Amino acid sequence: MSEIRLGLVVTEFNREITYAMEELAVQHAKDLGAKVVERVLVPGSFEVPLAVRKLLERDDIDAVVTLGAIIKGDTDHDQAIAQQAFRKIQDLMVEYGKPVALGISGPGMTRMEALERVHYAKRAVEAAVKMVRRLRELEGE
Repeated sequence: MSEIRLGLVVTEFNREITYAMEELAVQHAKDLGAKVVERVLVPGSFEVPLAVRKLLERDDIDAVVTLGAIIKGDTDHDQAIAQQAFRKIQDLMVEYGKPVALGISGPGMTRMEALERVHYAKRAVEAAVKMVRRLRELEGE
């Protein structure tokens, strides 16, 4: 089986959290025998789907991992952003037939909860790698 090539889409909003997620994801990909071939920083979770689309269009990307932290504010804005972004990410995965792993934590969490969930980045990488392997098995590779 050929090496699994991942693209990362990482939000800049709450960067102190997403930077830790990004570093953890890159290391975990290596541990699993996968390679991060592209990292794209986007302003926030709302912008994630466009970057995901651009990565899915590339032949050198087998799967995309999204990383971010949607923290609760004074309004329900976090809920609206998460709902729209998550739905579009899922739609893109189905449209392109390539895995897109959701490593965006939230909504409805505090900054402390977001820090406690940095390890979700590892789960997202694992999901992407597992899906690529399983799809390859289905396709007889």
